[in-house]
Amino acid sequence: MLSTGTKAPDFTLPDQNGELRSLSEFIGKKVVLYFYPKDNTPGCSKQAAGFAALAHEYASKGAVIVGVSRDGVASHKKFEQNYSLPFTLLSDTSLDVIKKYGVWQEKKNYGKVTMGVVRSTYIIDERGVIEKVFENVKAAENPAKMLCEL
Repeated sequence: MLSTGTKAPDFTLPDQNGELRSLSEFIGKKVVLYFYPKDNTPGCSKQAAGFAALAHEYASKGAVIVGVSRDGVASHKKFEQNYSLPFTLLSDTSLDVIKKYGVWQEKKNYGKVTMGVVRSTYIIDERGVIEKVFENVKAAENPAKMLCEL
């Protein structure tokens, strides 16, 4: 995981519409950058729906929400449509950004060890500096907690 006080590594990834988006385009706004394992799964859906429900409150605080997973553009589009998500979802099928941000880690599930995305959230300030880091967040609680952190 990256640490607070460090410059957030810039990146460019396709969004749910296939358009290339860069972290640097959000300079001047706070960014809630959250990494999640998989579109349309119970935990990830609860987390995304929570962010969607609070999107206006995030906007009123000058913050944007950006979700990143290793799912492809088509999967992200379906996820956006299923839950009426009013924020950007980025596709990192190569795992470059996921690894750069330190969220590709060993996970244990029923005694089996695999590699996967650890649900994590970064709050990045208006200058592109990491303000806060949250690892192993609870999907349902994460959206409200991040709003309070702003």
